[in-house]
Amino acid sequence: MQPLQLPAPVELSDLLEPFSQRGVDLGLYRLQAALADAGHPEKRFPAVQVAGTNGKGSICTMLGAMLKAAEIRTGIYRSPHLLSWCERLELDSNWINPEKLREALRSWQDLGASHKLTPFELITGATFSICADAKIDLAVLEVGLGGRLDATTAHSDRSVVGIGSIGLDHCEYLGNSLEQIAAEKAGVFKPGTIAISAPQVKQVAEVLEQRAAASATQLRWVAPLANEQPLALGGRWQRSNGAVAVGMAAALNERGWEISEAAINKGLATARWPGRLEQLEWRGRKLLLDGAHNQPAAAALRQELSDQPRRWLLGIQRHKQGLEIVNTLLGSNDQAWILALPNHQSWSADELRAGLPHRCGQIQQASNAAEGLEALLAPGATPVIAGSLYLLSALWEQLNENS
Repeated sequence: MQPLQLPAPVELSDLLEPFSQRGVDLGLYRLQAALADAGHPEKRFPAVQVAGTNGKGSICTMLGAMLKAAEIRTGIYRSPHLLSWCERLELDSNWINPEKLREALRSWQDLGASHKLTPFELITGATFSICADAKIDLAVLEVGLGGRLDATTAHSDRSVVGIGSIGLDHCEYLGNSLEQIAAEKAGVFKPGTIAISAPQVKQVAEVLEQRAAASATQLRWVAPLANEQPLALGGRWQRSNGAVAVGMAAALNERGWEISEAAINKGLATARWPGRLEQLEWRGRKLLLDGAHNQPAAAALRQELSDQPRRWLLGIQRHKQGLEIVNTLLGSNDQAWILALPNHQSWSADELRAGLPHRCGQIQQASNAAEGLEALLAPGATPVIAGSLYLLSALWEQLNENS
């Protein structure tokens, strides 16, 4: 299968400061004040929101495909992007026009400066303005980080929310326990909201139940979709993500939106989203791509794989659980090449070997992308690229050129 066609990169460095320069600065007050000064564009359209640790983008994509099939004019706001900032906003199944995105960001420069908005807050505010001007019927908002203090939560009209799988990730911002992280994710709950979640581990489920009761939110649990249900997105975990999307569509139906069973099935069968257990052919070899950027995602990916030997190209951000991710992914006969992520602090092969002495003979350092990709071409073991969406982003154009 060929990679999903993505929009071309767009230059925004003159309008958005680097995310790494400001860092993460969670909070709602800055963007809420800026939206008030902008005339509250977010109040000109309703929204649904998707929170969680893993699966948020897939849930948004499947729900968006259902809404398209139901002929509901939809804006889908996602993060992060692989290749282009234009991937972050999809309007009526079309990527946002680069100049329209630049125009909206230009119009928000003074607001951004006066309210000291973070880059994510700035692009979120600009997105709300674009959606309002486009007169969409409904927005699908993917939480960037956490939930309670995420910029997307500044949108007040969120009558339906979905919760993807919750696990340990971004502990430096959300807390060091599943209970703390779940509480931050459940911060998207509000009175009158219908919240949909697939099964969660016990600690997470208990927190979600408690926070739902405290906030007068109706929490609904959904079982993973049956294996007979056709899905365009691969991986057993997509059965749970798909169930959340179906549950959200059902809740929207109750709120007056007309989404037929046929539209739901069509959405599930056609939704595609890059870098999620995606298979392609590159230089005559079958290749598997998956973000697998945290330990729960790595465990889910490992469950999808047989015991046959594999050759891995991995890039892992330094603040992630690198030892756990690598130890989870590698089988006893696998080999891994570690590649530094451009513009991000990354785990090195030396650090991984030191922390995983029983894996020493399986881990090597790739000095550059070309060396890492060449290592995958050796005959025999199936090649896999994983560890970070930033790694997939760095390699995307090369994989397209040589596919």
